[in-house]
Amino acid sequence: MATEITDVLIKGDASSGKAKEVQGLTIITAAVFIVGEIAGSGVLALPSAVEGAGWIGIVMLFLCCFISTYTGDVLGTAWCIIQERYEQYRGHIRYPYPAIGEITYGKPGRYLVSFSINFTMYGGAVVYLILASENLQSLLADLKEDISFCFWLLIVAAILLPLSWLGTPKDFWPIAVGAALATGTACIILTTNMVIDKKNLPEVVHDQPGFVSFFTAFGTICFAFGGHPAFPTFQTDMKDHRQFGKAVFLAYMIVLAMYIPVSVTGFYVYGRDTQANILQTVSSGPMLVTVQILVTLHLFCGFIIIINPFSQEVEEIFKVPHHFGWKRCLLRTGIVVLVLFGAETVPKFGAILALVGGSTISILAFICPPLFYLKLAKMEGDWEKIEVPLHKRVALYEIVFVGLVAGVASTYSAFAGLLSPGAFTVPCYVNLTAASGS
Repeated sequence: MATEITDVLIKGDASSGKAKEVQGLTIITAAVFIVGEIAGSGVLALPSAVEGAGWIGIVMLFLCCFISTYTGDVLGTAWCIIQERYEQYRGHIRYPYPAIGEITYGKPGRYLVSFSINFTMYGGAVVYLILASENLQSLLADLKEDISFCFWLLIVAAILLPLSWLGTPKDFWPIAVGAALATGTACIILTTNMVIDKKNLPEVVHDQPGFVSFFTAFGTICFAFGGHPAFPTFQTDMKDHRQFGKAVFLAYMIVLAMYIPVSVTGFYVYGRDTQANILQTVSSGPMLVTVQILVTLHLFCGFIIIINPFSQEVEEIFKVPHHFGWKRCLLRTGIVVLVLFGAETVPKFGAILALVGGSTISILAFICPPLFYLKLAKMEGDWEKIEVPLHKRVALYEIVFVGLVAGVASTYSAFAGLLSPGAFTVPCYVNLTAASGS
């Protein structure tokens, strides 16, 4: 049985009897949203991650990209299966990923996915807020403006607040386009700046990777490719949900084209001198200022994209109406305040990024999609049976195993880094001037 599943709104015209079709996201626009969500903070941290893992980090970039592409397609297929089997999940659904977890593994599956999404999106939003504030502070420092980083967090949060009230991804597609274009342009300029720096630097020296540095790098790389928490939300807003796999493939190829030049160039130009934020390593000048402006633009746009699935999940819990209203504004204001509190508490983006990437993104990107798809294939009911070839089952279980082992090791490494001597950062609400976002 083949059921066409499209996300369109049909509005009847009472006077003419005609219907008007309002289109959802296409393959291109969905890919742009994915690029806008994924690229940004990840590209700034990847040179340091590759240095932490050694040259094998470059191989990890390719592997993580291809595995994430495959599991993103598997997750999209799982959602299409559910929509074909269960009529109540057709149309716009606020909580698609948790719904997949509940259908396959009951309430525990739903709770695991909901917690992982909320932790990931919250952590990602904190990272975006910290980086945007850090970039603005650096830009205005050149103009001799002396404003504390902690105050910049407040300013940026206030600017982003009204934009967080927008509904679902199809309501703010220009933001996704702006995020993708800003990051792509920034990567080109940043790579050029690093190549120019090479001429004035001594021979590069690399540190020997250790257990903690290697798996911290894995967490960072996972974060850089970890768009899965928002994938079902984007898929739900597509005109034809079944085309989501093509959007995922296109998006990841674009992201990889952005990441590789920056990561490889940073690794071979700066080596052990690479900072967690590559913008704090490259030489100052007009090119760096341009990159900072473009990246900040992406972070502003990306913050809205990344916080949206988290907001919709919370809205579903509190039964907030789908249309724009004071309840949505009030709840999302509370969420932004919560993100601000996290940034003021741990104003150090590298530690949060590695922790989120190694823990919940590993669950959502490497573990859940294969397990959910395989469970759906085994479920019996009034629908066509799905036969999964042996080689595909083996590949999916291998991805789960690698994600589980590497995720545990990466989470341990992130905590070890957070608890290491000298790693503690004073929260902003304890000392407004001692905290730092670097």
